[in-house]
Amino acid sequence: MKEKLDTISLLKKKVDQQRPLSKELVRSLKEDFLIKSTYHSNAIEGNTLTVYETKAVLEDGITIAGKSMREHLEAINHKEAILVAEEIVQQDQPLSEIVIKELHGIVLHSIDRANAGKYREQNVIISGASHTPPDAVVVPQLMTDSIEWYNAATNLHPVERAAILHSKFVNIHPFTDGNGRTARLLLNLELVRSGYLPVIIETGRRFEYYELLDRAAVTGDYEGFVEFVVDYEEMELERYLEFLG
Repeated sequence: MKEKLDTISLLKKKVDQQRPLSKELVRSLKEDFLIKSTYHSNAIEGNTLTVYETKAVLEDGITIAGKSMREHLEAINHKEAILVAEEIVQQDQPLSEIVIKELHGIVLHSIDRANAGKYREQNVIISGASHTPPDAVVVPQLMTDSIEWYNAATNLHPVERAAILHSKFVNIHPFTDGNGRTARLLLNLELVRSGYLPVIIETGRRFEYYELLDRAAVTGDYEGFVEFVVDYEEMELERYLEFLG
């Protein structure tokens, strides 16, 4: 693992040496990320919009025939949440429960008004998982503990730290719905804050993704999931360096 973390640290230095990137390249990469991140994050949760339909909804405001209002809103909300997360980084707002609830509120905006931005008040089961999320009554304390852990874990590599935060969040499952999307937004928020690149967990790898998160929840061993995120970060850094020539 140390070797992989050293590799991405070195790749990050190479990207940093190319900064500032041209405005045109930044704009192009951002547009590509907004569409693909929104498509994959929603598809993991069962949204049936294709990547091209997602692009049409987000860039052209087109309504896709045969697709539900919820699926359209999930795309629109996810893009908005990415833009808000970007502002949070620019304003250097520290990670907090307020930030987490704000992002979740955007994810479920106009979809589930009763639960948007509010911790769950009932117990839940994740279908197919070995891990059962904790009782609703302890969710607020567990979320407070997670933020405290994150703020104290400055000895960890930034990508490792962000990946473990993501895993802890998913395992707590603090909201009734929208946990996965919010967790991936938080992962990228903290990666970008640390100067790394946002990653896109692809829908084609969702079963591996779920399995690694479940294993971490049951065993308390995050290494498998951290390695999964580190591999994605390495791919993104290498892709950026290819763009930069």
